[in-house]
Amino acid sequence: MANHKSALKRIRSNDAKKLRNKYQHKTARNAVRDLRVMEDKTEAAGKLVNVISMLDKLAKKNIIHKNKAANLKSKLTKHVAAL
Repeated sequence: MANHKSALKRIRSNDAKKLRNKYQHKTARNAVRDLRVMEDKTEAAGKLVNVISMLDKLAKKNIIHKNKAANLKSKLTKHVAAL
């Protein structure tokens, strides 16, 4: 158990950040999954902009690796273009 006030605060803030990161990561994964099953090109193109924004934000905050975000964006863009 932590003996310092600052260590206790760090534990609390780490837990809060973990929950926030987990929520954002799961939300982005669900958005990617939903985009992959879309059939309508115009609707998918509109959703693609939002998903790319989500992935960029996750990569910026180091929740996911920047190359993973780039690979996902590339695959999703190809998918929407092929519809």
